[in-house]
Amino acid sequence: MIIGLVAVVLTAVAIALGWNRVRAVGRSGLIVACVLSVAATVAVQVNSLTQAFPTVGASLTSSEGSRLLDVTVPGPASRLTLSMYVYLPAAYRSGVRLPVIEALHGYPGTPETWLRKLRVQSYLDKEIAAGRMAPTVVLFPYQTPDRLLDTECTNLRGGPQTETFLTVDVPAFVRAHYSVRTDRDGWGLTGYSAGAFCATNLALRHPGQYAAAASLSGYASPGITIGDGTENTTNNPGWRLRHLPQPAIALWLGWADDDRGAARDSRRLAAEAHAPLAVTTAVVAHGGHSSAVWRQMEAPSFDWLSAHLARPAS
Repeated sequence: MIIGLVAVVLTAVAIALGWNRVRAVGRSGLIVACVLSVAATVAVQVNSLTQAFPTVGASLTSSEGSRLLDVTVPGPASRLTLSMYVYLPAAYRSGVRLPVIEALHGYPGTPETWLRKLRVQSYLDKEIAAGRMAPTVVLFPYQTPDRLLDTECTNLRGGPQTETFLTVDVPAFVRAHYSVRTDRDGWGLTGYSAGAFCATNLALRHPGQYAAAASLSGYASPGITIGDGTENTTNNPGWRLRHLPQPAIALWLGWADDDRGAARDSRRLAAEAHAPLAVTTAVVAHGGHSSAVWRQMEAPSFDWLSAHLARPAS
């Protein structure tokens, strides 16, 4: 970012000093250089906010003894092959089967947002070390083969089958390669923004696979066209709660009071929920729809999820 600003300043200075000293072609070159430097600086800043395209340098180790692995998940069911980060706590060892949480990112974004902006590895290390959270394997899968294609974790008609990837291929891969619980009581979901919608929607759609889900500033509808109309029905948590039997799962809904869209939708979901569905709500006073709010929600939402999932088992 600093380099980009320096480039903008230098090109502006070059235009000011050289405008009367060069011909038309030279002036055009100065203008192009200035425009490119501004565009590059804006692109870098936007990417730093959204992490739409990952950058080199994500932490793969921790001073607390946890590990963060970068793996490739083949998807025979979804026909997608995507990358995923796997958090293994310091207590991870063969023979002890740990609960699992799938953590989903927003749009635009990648798992890098969890790792870099939300510093999730540090939060997990601290919560587990303090005993507020059981040792847990946490997954950070990519949700689309195209960083600019918003799937909302659904199976798009004629497009990526992301729901199948996340609910079939990812669990199968993890159960085959890591020492984790295989029962639904040991599996949960979480996410922020669009990923929060994903967590809520997938939990309601697959209650036989997930026991709990946490939503950080989520929504009640996907906000995209899926292609089969289900964005208004079965891929719409609000519609599901009003029209279908509610499953015996637990939801944690968190939002900032000044985040109008997420606050409205989260309150609506909480109001429509009834037994056997259990809902816990948490509100941050200020912060809008931002990583600062999600960092405040991070530790309590993971602690809550851990309390609603089965414990590690031999």
